[in-house]
Amino acid sequence: MAQLSLKNIGKSFDGTDVIRDISLDVEDGELVCLLGPSGSGKSTILRMAGGFETPDRGAILIDGQDVTRIPPEKRPTGMVFQSHALWSHMSVADNIAFGLKLRRMPRREIQEKVAGALELVGLADYGSRRVWQLSGGQQQRVAIARALVLEPKILLLDEPFASLDQHLREHLREELRDIQRRLGITTLFVTHGQDEALALADRIVVLQGGEIEQVASPDQMYRAPETRFVAGFIGSMNFLACDMRGGRSDHAVFQIEASVSDGPVELAIRPEAIVVTPSATSTARVHRTTDYGTHILVDIDLADGTRVKAMCPPATRLATGQPVSLSADRVTVFRGTEKLADVAPVEMREVAHV
Repeated sequence: MAQLSLKNIGKSFDGTDVIRDISLDVEDGELVCLLGPSGSGKSTILRMAGGFETPDRGAILIDGQDVTRIPPEKRPTGMVFQSHALWSHMSVADNIAFGLKLRRMPRREIQEKVAGALELVGLADYGSRRVWQLSGGQQQRVAIARALVLEPKILLLDEPFASLDQHLREHLREELRDIQRRLGITTLFVTHGQDEALALADRIVVLQGGEIEQVASPDQMYRAPETRFVAGFIGSMNFLACDMRGGRSDHAVFQIEASVSDGPVELAIRPEAIVVTPSATSTARVHRTTDYGTHILVDIDLADGTRVKAMCPPATRLATGQPVSLSADRVTVFRGTEKLADVAPVEMREVAHV
């Protein structure tokens, strides 16, 4: 299909840099998710890739061709917006056919392509309906079909499922992933939902303040965050402040050994990495338990006033106030924003809290 390349692009609005010197290659047939908080620059990057914004610096290439100054309608890209952007006075088929008519394709060819696009998104019998007769999920399928019918080299999606309820959102993203794989189309997808990025992406790009924090596969992004921001932004994470002295942390519960210089650090531990065991002598105590069916989430108060979260098997039975001992099978050590070490497996013992 195609490769999308962003080369040192930058963008400012009213004198404020919103994108700072970003470079990224989206490979042929790859689905890359741009993930970040509001204001991180992810939608601005997508709009520049689609030609709806022009970078102040840098270049945008598709298959090696510079398209930086080419308008949206002349780029080999298809854009799907969060708002659907459908014409309510047109039928579903006419909405999908609109771009093909602008290309002055023969009527029979248009009909064939529209029928194929409707079938692709599971709306084969909906061509004659009006947009207002469709549910939100069906409208978003029409928007996807309208982009795909033009056979773009690059598919761009700007939070297309954000307005839908969670169950429908999960269903549609699975369908979208199946369609993307079937077509092998290179895709750049913007989302603020980390679960969506983890479920969809071949690679995730985490953005903060107009800069890239990390680019990685979903499993690497979750299990090996490279910055303190990514560790806290992706999934749930316990952060515990302590000091390293002589290669050992001085935390009362989570003592680790690592080749780290002396000084203050934070220990980052995923809830599922913490093992909880009843212990009559421990100073750590259960604050509350929440049963999610697939697992039990346990909030635990440590003697220093810190509260940590642990994810336990569904059969776990712990009472409020019950003393428990803790261990962990993986700990990441941060100092400021920088990752210093990953430590696994971890053997720990609780020491008296001073």
